[in-house]
Formats: sequence, structure tokens, C-alpha cells
Amino acid sequence: MRRKNEPNAEAKSLAERLAAAEAAQARRESGDSHRAMAQGYRFLSEVVGGVLMGAGLGWLADRFITPAPLGLVIGLLAGSGLSIFVAVRTAARTTKEATEKAGPLPSAPDEDED
Repeated sequence: MRRKNEPNAEAKSLAERLAAAEAAQARRESGDSHRAMAQGYRFLSEVVGGVLMGAGLGWLADRFITPAPLGLVIGLLAGSGLSIFVAVRTAARTTKEATEKAGPLPSAPDEDED
């Protein structure tokens, strides 16, 4: 005879399927969060790298070509502008890819038409 507190085979099967579904969901969410974090670090490195590269080239220009702060100022401005341009372009491309992946938005019925 079966006890009341003893789970039956159907309940065990359901619990196993639920655990498998939750594990699959966690893996899918984990991949998306890692991808987003990687893109964030990429944007950060593009901006910081561009500014530092512009500053470095400006410093070299000051050292060998122009009077003191002019090359550094121009290098910082050019590096900042270029790095922001690249980051915005990459963000736009990423947004476009995410929008295409998500598919079209569901359309709401128009209430004016009767």
C-alpha cells in the first residue's frame, strides 16, 4: 500500500521535466547576459582606447613637430570624437541586429475602425 506522503512516478517525472526546463532557461539567460556584458566592455574599450590613442599621437606630435600643448589638444579632441563615432556606430549596428532577431512588433487593433 502507498503512503500519502510518498510522491508517485508522475510527480517525479513532472519535477524532473520542470528542473530540466529551468536549467535550459538559465543557460539561455546566462548567454544573453554574457553577450551584453561583452558588448559593454567593447564600447568602453573603444572609447577609452580612442582617447588614449589620440592623446598618445598628440603627445608624439608635440614632442617632434609642433609647439607644446597644441598637438596634445588636437589629438585628444580627434581621439574623443573618433572613438565616440565608432561606439555610436557599433551601438546602432547592435540595436539593428537585436531588432531583427526579435522580429516585428505585434500590431494592436485599431479602435477607430468599426
